[in-house]
Amino acid sequence: MTQQDWMRWHDAYDEPGSSLKERLDIVRRWVAAALDEGASRAVSLCAGQGRDLLPVLAGHPRRGQVRARLVELDERNVAAARSAAPEGVEVVCGDAAVTGSYAGAVPADLVLACGIFGNITDDDVRRTVATLPQLCAPGAMVIWTRGRHEPDLVPAICEWFEGQGFERVAVEGEGTKYGVGVHRYAGPPVALEPGARMFTFVR
Repeated sequence: MTQQDWMRWHDAYDEPGSSLKERLDIVRRWVAAALDEGASRAVSLCAGQGRDLLPVLAGHPRRGQVRARLVELDERNVAAARSAAPEGVEVVCGDAAVTGSYAGAVPADLVLACGIFGNITDDDVRRTVATLPQLCAPGAMVIWTRGRHEPDLVPAICEWFEGQGFERVAVEGEGTKYGVGVHRYAGPPVALEPGARMFTFVR
């Protein structure tokens, strides 16, 4: 199996009309909506270069009131994210699949799980969804993505979220190569268990 170059993977964000660029625009719109609603703490899993959160945050009038932690394993992407991060944003080089990576940064009002669910097993998707309440403050918005290739797992992911106390806000990307889901956590506070592993990348 060819090793994925996660630095070059970001190049498609710069291609006008690419499905990744279209997906990014939708995610950014929902990030802006969460900030408009008053989100003050954010975490991003497998954050890459932070292109979904950082540009929106940098240009938002509430940027000085928001604290964020981005967790990313690729050192080159970490360096790129740090160079773009405004004040109040912490970029951690570490394993985003381990709950302990978020200690001190959660519960968050905005949780980004983008670019993950298409790279892990279905069982790990379900495990991750079941663990996300530990990262969420009541009312938190979770933004997630998953490709719409067959078999399309997006409907099942929605059901898994809703089985864990989340309410569906939106699912976008019908008829495209991508899906963007937005769920709001409506359950009670859940304590973080720092030793848990949510997923393992399979490519």
